[in-house]
Amino acid sequence: MVNQQLKEDNEVSLVSSSSQSKYVLALALDVGSKRIGVAGCDKTGLIATGITTIERTAFSKDIEQLRQLVIEREINVLVVGLPYNMDGTLGFQAKHVQKFAKRVSKVLNLPVEYVDERLTSFQAEQMILAENRSPSRNKGLIDRKAAALILQQWLDARRNFETRPIPNA
Repeated sequence: MVNQQLKEDNEVSLVSSSSQSKYVLALALDVGSKRIGVAGCDKTGLIATGITTIERTAFSKDIEQLRQLVIEREINVLVVGLPYNMDGTLGFQAKHVQKFAKRVSKVLNLPVEYVDERLTSFQAEQMILAENRSPSRNKGLIDRKAAALILQQWLDARRNFETRPIPNA
């Protein structure tokens, strides 16, 4: 009886440790010239949620706020929305976002992954309108919701990639 209990306890701890390595600890950024929308996800990687909006002042201050979130949430990857042009090319703003993301990645020592963020701000505005709120009075909320949409898109793509069957060789 005791041996059976020990065996079950070991199986539970093995399951816990193997599932723990599958935890997703991502932070998404919707980078703008005035604000950065920030979103995070639950550890299972199923649900993205807006966390905060950083009012941009100086890179060092932006980094400190991001560093605090990275430490609090034990983040291991940054997901950054890349504002492609509608024709799929990288424009002026996308290049600025990449430059900023690379600096953040280097300072925080985290890998960065990019997500096509076209129309996420528009979608976020539509969500706010559906809540009978004014988009012009809720710019920070738009940025947070856009970051959550970016992260949800990344999480869904990641999950779909992991569950795809491997074709026969």
